[in-house]
Amino acid sequence: TTMNVEHEISLLVEEIRRLGTKNADGQVSVKFGVLFADEKCANLFEALVGTLKAAKRRKIVTYQGELLLQGVHDNVDIILLQD
Repeated sequence: TTMNVEHEISLLVEEIRRLGTKNADGQVSVKFGVLFADEKCANLFEALVGTLKAAKRRKIVTYQGELLLQGVHDNVDIILLQD
């Protein structure tokens, strides 16, 4: 449901803030691998990738590429666009 997605996105934003660091532009960013490997995140999000995609569509986060795969894309930066 849509409400679930909104809720998951807000949780995702919290986790990015918790695990991420500010980049040169003052935006919070976190590596996909860090997010994926985090135990709390693993339990929170059944479909982390799906939540990320939804957040990206809503311009809440941005990252390179469409589909993020564990291992392959561990070094991709997920950047928080909205505070």
